[in-house]
Amino acid sequence: MEKQVKFSEKRRAILDVFRNREHPSAEWIYHTLKPDYPRLSIGTVYRNLQRFKEEGKVRPLAVVDGQERFDGNISEHAHFICDQCSAIFDLDILLPDDVGAFVKQDGFQVTVRQLFLRGKCPECAAKEDGI
Repeated sequence: MEKQVKFSEKRRAILDVFRNREHPSAEWIYHTLKPDYPRLSIGTVYRNLQRFKEEGKVRPLAVVDGQERFDGNISEHAHFICDQCSAIFDLDILLPDDVGAFVKQDGFQVTVRQLFLRGKCPECAAKEDGI
């Protein structure tokens, strides 16, 4: 029988972050929630993120500026990462279906398909252009 995990107030607050912030890091979650939950530890954040990953509620996305970022949108979708401000944006583009067939011919088994585009977001590009 699987152990029932109590859904504490801290645990709910950590999960709720994904409704307000699309691609947070554990450190960002910790610093954001710490004022409201003074007894919150970074270990609690990491343990809950691990549990949420196991439950399929969040997924690890990418390491940006040395911090692992997470995504609460577990559907298959592409991302744009701004190299200047480190923001991550969801992209509404389809991932190619032929990727799985392509690598399978060489004996690979695809379990996750992710597409990342990198560059400058519109805001950073506008700042650089002096707009």
